[in-house]
Amino acid sequence: MSVEFNHTIVLTRDREKSAHFLAGNLGLEAGEPAGMFLPVTTANGVTLDFATVDIDIPVQHYAFLVSEDEFDQVLARLVAAEVLIQADPHGRHPRRINRNDGGRGVYFMDPAGHGLEIITRPYGSDPDSELNGTTEEVPGAVGG
Repeated sequence: MSVEFNHTIVLTRDREKSAHFLAGNLGLEAGEPAGMFLPVTTANGVTLDFATVDIDIPVQHYAFLVSEDEFDQVLARLVAAEVLIQADPHGRHPRRINRNDGGRGVYFMDPAGHGLEIITRPYGSDPDSELNGTTEEVPGAVGG
């Protein structure tokens, strides 16, 4: 059997704001509304369906694998928009990226408070990398 992840629902207070925040920063486009959902589809066909709700929203985490060039582009957009970035999900390394698995990664929050992450290498792809656990400062980054 071939199983593929197809879509998920992302709860938010404002689907337009959250969907366009994600799409704009990742270099994607928000699709046309479909009922209560505003979709953003990634290159591998997974759709995040943003839905506006009026309830307490638990924080979720969404990670996106990007190329090195795409990482540079996303990071530049985040810095230009003065989005707070950090090298870890706990906020111990603000204004920095991580170098885990010999790649690069960064965490940031969306308007609904969900934790977003972009990485250039999947977790565990290079457990022996001498860069694991190191961080690098991002010039011009704001935050923390």
